[in-house]
Amino acid sequence: MTDTTKPAYQVLARKYRPETFVDLIGQDAMVQTLKNAFEADRIAHAFIMTGIRGTGKTTTARIIAKGLNCIGPDGNGGPTIEPCGVCDQCVSIREGRHVDVMEMDAASRTGVGDIREIIESVHYRAASARYKVYIIDEVHMLSTSAFNALLKTLEEPPEHVKFIFATTEIRKVPVTVLSRCQRFDLRRIEPEVMIGHLRELAGKETAAITDDALALITRASEGSVRDAQSLLDQAIAHGAGETTPDQVRAMLGLADRGRVLDLFDMIMRGNTAAALNELSSQYADGADPLAILRDLAEVTHWVSVVQISPEAAEDPTVNPDERARGLAMADGLPMRALTRMWQMLLKALEEVSAAPNSMMSAEMSIIRLTHIADLPSPDDLVRKLQDAPKPPGGSGGDGRVTGGGGSTTAVSGGATRSVTQNGATAMLAAEPNMDALARYARFEDVVQLIRMRRDMKLLVEVENYVRLVKYSPGRIEFEPTERAPTKLASQLASRLQNWTGVRWVITVASSGGGKTIGEVKDEHRNDMYTQAMSHPMVQSVLIAFPGSEIKGVRGNEFDGAGNEDIVPIDPDDVDDLNDNWDPLDPFGED
Repeated sequence: MTDTTKPAYQVLARKYRPETFVDLIGQDAMVQTLKNAFEADRIAHAFIMTGIRGTGKTTTARIIAKGLNCIGPDGNGGPTIEPCGVCDQCVSIREGRHVDVMEMDAASRTGVGDIREIIESVHYRAASARYKVYIIDEVHMLSTSAFNALLKTLEEPPEHVKFIFATTEIRKVPVTVLSRCQRFDLRRIEPEVMIGHLRELAGKETAAITDDALALITRASEGSVRDAQSLLDQAIAHGAGETTPDQVRAMLGLADRGRVLDLFDMIMRGNTAAALNELSSQYADGADPLAILRDLAEVTHWVSVVQISPEAAEDPTVNPDERARGLAMADGLPMRALTRMWQMLLKALEEVSAAPNSMMSAEMSIIRLTHIADLPSPDDLVRKLQDAPKPPGGSGGDGRVTGGGGSTTAVSGGATRSVTQNGATAMLAAEPNMDALARYARFEDVVQLIRMRRDMKLLVEVENYVRLVKYSPGRIEFEPTERAPTKLASQLASRLQNWTGVRWVITVASSGGGKTIGEVKDEHRNDMYTQAMSHPMVQSVLIAFPGSEIKGVRGNEFDGAGNEDIVPIDPDDVDDLNDNWDPLDPFGED
C-alpha cells in the first residue's frame, strides 16, 4: 500500500533558510571577510555574530560549521566558503544530527555546569568531522561564572575545536570574551534588498502579491529577514489570491498611510473636528489608536528628514503619491512645528500605552496636537510683543542698565529723564503705575511671583544672591553677593515688566543689604537642628546608641517670610534647572 501522507507544511523562514553564503542577503562585508580567511587558511578559532533578530546569526554559524567540515561530493574536499550541501557532513549538519557540531541555547543552559560539559569534551578529537564546532546561541544569557569558566578554553582551544557565538545583546558579553573572538556585526537588510528577496520568495511560492504590499511588509519587518518572511507567509494565507496593500494593513492593524498623511495634514492645519473624525474613521476600520500615533510619529520624522535632506524621500517603501505629498509638506512646514509635533507625539504615545481606554487618550492627544499646531514660534511671539502698543507709562523695550552716584539702576522700560549729580549722569525712571503694583506690597510677593512663573534660575539667584536694602512696589534696591551674576538686575527688571506689565526700577547698592533669603533659611534649619539636639528624647536615643548621629532634621521649610513648605534649591544646581523644565507641561509637576 502506497503512503500518501502529505508532508507537514514548513514555514517560509525555515523552508528558505540560506544553505550557503550565496543565499545570505545583505551581509556582503562579513561574507567577503570569511571568504578571504578560508582562502588564506586564516580561520579564527572563535567567532561572535551580533545583530538584531532575524538577520542570519545562527544561520551564518551553521554555514561556517558546514564550510569547516565539508568534504565535497567526492569526499576529498577541504574547508570551503561554499559547502557542497550533498556530502554526509553537510547533510547531517543541516538536519541537526551531527555529533561533532553541538548547538547550545544559552538562554536555557546558563550555568557553570553546562559550560563544564564543553570544557571536558574539547580535549577529545572529532568523531567523524574535521573540526568539533560549538555553536552557542544567545551567548549573552550565560552567567558571569559560566563566562569566566569558558575564558581559558576560549583563549587556547585545541586545534580541532571552533567556537561560534551568536547574540542580540553584544553589550552584555564581557569584554574578556569579545577580545578572544572575531566579531561580525550583521546589518539590517536595506529596504530595496528586502523587497527583492520577498518578491523572489513569492514567485517561488507562486503567490500573487503587489509591490505596495511588499513595501508594507518590509517597513513592518524593520530590517529583519525572518520577520519579513513570517509576515509574507501570513500575508499569502490572508490574501487567498492576490494580496493587496489593504489586506496587509488589515493584517498588521495599520492605518492607510495616505489616510495617516491626511490626518497629519489636518493636525498641522489645526482642524480639530476633521482630525477627530478621521481618527474615529480609522479606528472603526480596525486601526489601533497606538499604531495610528506611531504612524504619525513616523510621518513627522520622515517629513523632518526630507526637509533637511530631500533625497531621503527616495525611499523604495514609499509610493510616488506619498513621496510627492511628503515633499510638499517638507516645503510648507517650519522645522519648529515639526520638532514640537515630535515631542508631543512621544508624550502621547506614553499616555496612550498606559491609558485604560486607548481611544479616549488618543482623541485627547489629537486635540492637544491640533491646538498647539498653530501656536506662534518664539521668534514670532517676540516680534508680536515688540510690535504691540507700548504701555501708557513709557516706550517699553528691553531692560537697560545705567550707572551713576556709586550705584547701578536697571530700568525695565518706559520714559526716563536725565539728571546730573556730582558730575555724573543718571537715568531716572518716571513713577510706575501704583495701581498695577498693589498686589506686590512686599518683596516676598515678588519672590512668590517668580516662583509661580516657574523661572527657577531667577528664583535661585534672587534667594541666594540678593541682600535687600530697600523695597517699594515698582522699585527694588539690593546689595549683590560676591557670586551674583552681573546681569541679575537687568534680568530681574525685564522679567518683572513682562509679568506685571509695569516698569520696574532695580537699583544695585554697594552696601547696606540684609541677609539673603537663602541665609535666613539656613539659619532656620540650624535652629531646628539645635532644638532637636537639645530635645530630651533625642539625647536619650544618642546615649542609648553610642556612635549614632543625626543625619538630618525634617520640618517645614519657609521662604523667609513665614511661607512654609518651600523646598530649598542648591544654587550650584541652577544651571541644570531650566534643562529639566518641560515646556510641554504647562502646569508642571509637584
